[in-house]
Amino acid sequence: MPRPLGDLEDAVMTRVWQWNRPVTVREVLEDLQQERSIAYTTVMTVMDNLHQKGWVRREAEGRAYRYTAVSTRAAYSAALMNEAWSTSDNPAAALVAFFGMMSSEQREALRAAVQIVQGDDPPPAAEADAADTDEPPSDPGR
Repeated sequence: MPRPLGDLEDAVMTRVWQWNRPVTVREVLEDLQQERSIAYTTVMTVMDNLHQKGWVRREAEGRAYRYTAVSTRAAYSAALMNEAWSTSDNPAAALVAFFGMMSSEQREALRAAVQIVQGDDPPPAAEADAADTDEPPSDPGR
């Protein structure tokens, strides 16, 4: 399980994930400088650390490197959630508490994700509405 990213590591990785292409220290620096005062060497050190930790791969380009994410933010988030859940002394209670914190949109996203993992196709809207009300689907031909 990867350990959580620090604040600056997360800020750097956010850009690498969002841009979804090889990036240079200079590009990340210029974008970060819109939010905070930060030195080139600081960003270079963070990106080197991320490379050493296996978060990014790099390819030499002249005297600089281009960095690319090794995995996605979704995979990172999933690993963090799995780690938090698996360390609970009562995983079922942890899930119930977590679900209780979710918005209706998040619960719907969870339902869709479970359907994908189970290989189910989401029901058409009319069938989904009928399933919610325990009524048979209406027949538009009548």
